[in-house]
Amino acid sequence: MGSVEVPSRHKALVYDSPGKISTKIEEIDTPKPGVGEVLVNLTHTGVCHSDMGVMCNSWAWLPAPTAQGQVGGHEGVGVVASLGPGTENSNVKVGDRVGIKWIASACGNCEPCLVGADANCTSAKISGYYTPGTFQQFALAPAHYVTPIPDSLASDMAAPMLCGGVTVYSALRKSGAKPGDWVVIPGAGGGLGHLALQIGARGMGFRMIGIDMGEKEQLVKDCGAEKFLNLANYSRDDEGTKKLVEDVKAITGGPGVAAVVVCTASNVAYAQGLSFLKFRGTLVCVGVPEGPSVPIATANPAAMLAQELRIVGSAVGNRQDAKETLDMAARGVVKTHFEVQPMDKLTEVFERMDKGKLQGRVVLDLSG
Repeated sequence: MGSVEVPSRHKALVYDSPGKISTKIEEIDTPKPGVGEVLVNLTHTGVCHSDMGVMCNSWAWLPAPTAQGQVGGHEGVGVVASLGPGTENSNVKVGDRVGIKWIASACGNCEPCLVGADANCTSAKISGYYTPGTFQQFALAPAHYVTPIPDSLASDMAAPMLCGGVTVYSALRKSGAKPGDWVVIPGAGGGLGHLALQIGARGMGFRMIGIDMGEKEQLVKDCGAEKFLNLANYSRDDEGTKKLVEDVKAITGGPGVAAVVVCTASNVAYAQGLSFLKFRGTLVCVGVPEGPSVPIATANPAAMLAQELRIVGSAVGNRQDAKETLDMAARGVVKTHFEVQPMDKLTEVFERMDKGKLQGRVVLDLSG
């Protein structure tokens, strides 16, 4: 591909009032890449629930409140526009299509990095949190850390894979489930959940059960769920949980499921999750609950040891997970159900997300 014209200024979406849902389009200076960096002309970016958590300061585990004027976003796809010093011999060249992920860069030397868990890097930079993210037309990224996008995969299709896709792929790999096993996905019709269903059913051979609200039933089934459970049919109390657990176990013929991958930010989903599991089943923590942490209700030692249950955390995925996820997408194993919106609709998208009204993912077209 040819060269990319780099303007002196470009459009960016900023969090103009951190702590609440509010974004604003501003014109900002286009940076020049430093040593080891590339400048990416972004054309598309996914919108993730994590962006809303950062914008609204609703994640207590983050070390500081989000700065006013922060450029959010971490699922960006675009074309390398220019190279910084020291990148001449890298695998990236001007015109290449690449992606920027949740982890903007990792050190490569800490204990997590050395075992391939760069998403847990102790000195990682997070895209969209104290590092300018992908809700803008041009962004800097380390040349060694951008993700190559397969030629056959459209940019709008690729964007949500860089976080949503790689996150659930990594989580399903950690679940311990084997082909033919039952796996439950709470939040099955959401941005993460609908991808987990496809990867689990079509890529890994699992039998998938989706749990979500009734209006998402068709999407959930289209994505590979054999069975769907409508949360509207269950009361939000102990009796409702008991009935939900009974229904999950009835689907499996009695013992329960091999794994539960929680793809929602709901504390209730975590409280219920262990009860779905069979002997030596695994609960994988993916969705990050907002507000004060609530313990996983049934995680008492007696219940855990009697069934030899496991609780596993899964933070995004590493660079290899990202490549394998994008390869699945390029082969058509997994397809994001998404809608494309212009930049000026981002606040509205977050408002819909907050009300649980989104089905699948939203991708912003950054060309406007």
